[in-house]
Amino acid sequence: MRDGPGTILVGVDGSTSSLRAAAYALGLARRQGSRLVAVYVRTPPSALLPLADTGGAAATVIDTQDALEQELRTAFAEHLREVDVDARLLVRAGEPYTELCDAAREVRADAVIVGRSANLLHRVAGSIGNKLVRCGRWPVTVVP
Repeated sequence: MRDGPGTILVGVDGSTSSLRAAAYALGLARRQGSRLVAVYVRTPPSALLPLADTGGAAATVIDTQDALEQELRTAFAEHLREVDVDARLLVRAGEPYTELCDAAREVRADAVIVGRSANLLHRVAGSIGNKLVRCGRWPVTVVP
């Protein structure tokens, strides 16, 4: 019998805080018998970047995202071998807030967990965590 949320969605981007959020979500899912859905959102290079890109910056961004995606897939598989949790990793492309909201609706998430943003601009303009809280569709946990 499940004690907590049926489905927990966690946003991961390779940052320290998102990896803490993933560890927290995995532990919560294991303890409460919840399904875990981790979402990595690849942000496409700006549409204007290829026009002005003479040094291969767009290719570098894509290569970096490819490497990060592979690292997340490997780490996800390794951690799941250690625990008995129904979990999967979704990879999306787009704007992180929008993609996390869409994924949460699609999987019928009962809770959303994200890491705290370390970006100073996000503290002024609003982080993904703040936007998810203001959205008010799911309980949101922001992990430091």
